[in-house]
Amino acid sequence: MSQVKSDDEPSDNDYESLPPHASVATHMTAGAVAGVLEHTVMYPVDSIKTRMQSLQPEPNAQYRGVFQALRMIIKTEGVLRLLRGLNITMMGAGPAHALYFACYEQVKRSLSDVIQSGGNSHLANGVAGSVATVFHDAFMNPAEVVKQRMQMYNSPYRGLWDCLKTITRNEGLGAFYRSYSTQLTMNIPFQAVHFISYELSQEQFNPHRLYHPVSHVLSGAAAGALSALITTPLDVCKTLLNTQENVALTSVNVSGHLSGMANAFRTVYRLGGLPAFFRGTHARVIYQMPSTAIAWSVYEFFKYFLTKQRHDQEAGPR
Repeated sequence: MSQVKSDDEPSDNDYESLPPHASVATHMTAGAVAGVLEHTVMYPVDSIKTRMQSLQPEPNAQYRGVFQALRMIIKTEGVLRLLRGLNITMMGAGPAHALYFACYEQVKRSLSDVIQSGGNSHLANGVAGSVATVFHDAFMNPAEVVKQRMQMYNSPYRGLWDCLKTITRNEGLGAFYRSYSTQLTMNIPFQAVHFISYELSQEQFNPHRLYHPVSHVLSGAAAGALSALITTPLDVCKTLLNTQENVALTSVNVSGHLSGMANAFRTVYRLGGLPAFFRGTHARVIYQMPSTAIAWSVYEFFKYFLTKQRHDQEAGPR
C-alpha cells in the first residue's frame, strides 16, 4: 500500500543536498574529524617539508626532492622518524579544526545574509575564512612549534614532554607564540584564497550543492595547491621562527632568539636571497593538495551524515 508524503517530510533528494543550516555541533564534530585526518594522513610529507625549508641544513639532511628525502630518511633514520611530533599535532588539530569550521560556517552565513541576501558571497567566504583562522591558529601555534622542533634533523628532544619542558625552561612560554603574528600573516591570506577557491570551484563542479564526493575532493585539492603556492615565502619565515635553527642564525650573527616577522624576512633573505623564500615549495604543495582534499571530503561527508542521522531520528519510525 503506497504512502503519501506530507510536505513537511524530508524527501530522499533532501538527503543528497548538503545542509545549509546544520547545527554548530555538527560543524564542530565534522571539523574535528576532518582536521585530525588531514594532518595524520599526509604527516610524513609535512615532516619532509619542514626539513627542506631548513636554510642551512646539515650535510646528511640535504635533499634534492620529496621522494629522495623520503627514501633517505627511511633508510638512515627509520620510518618512525617521519612521525615525530604527530601526537601533539593530533592533540591540537581536533579542537582547532572544530572551532575553525564552526566559526567559518557561522560567519559565512551571517555575512552572506547581509551582503547577498543569503546567496553565496565570495567576500563573505574570504572574511569568514580569515576570522576562523585567528581562532584556529591560537590553538595550533604551540603545537606547530613543538611539532617542527621534533621534525628537524638531529632534533635533541627525547619526546613530546621533553620538548615542552625544555622550551618552557629555556625560552619561556612566549616561545610557543613567537611565530603567531607570522602564522596569522600567512594563514589569513592562505585561508581567504583557500575558501574563495573552494567555493568558486564548487560553483563550477557542484552548482546545486549536492553531496558529491568527487567535487569536494577536486575542489579541495585545487584550493589547497593554489593557497600553498602563494604563501610559501611566509611559511619559510614561520618555520625559521618556530625552529630557531641554530646553525643558520649563528652564521648571520643573530644572538639569542629570533622574533618578529620583519626580522625573519631579513634573516631568510640574508641567508639565501629570494630563492630561499621558496624552499620546500614542491613538498608544501604535495602536502596541501591531498590534505585539503581529505579535509573537505571528510568534513562534507560528516556534515551530511550527521544531519541525515538527525533527520531520521526526528522523523521516527514510519
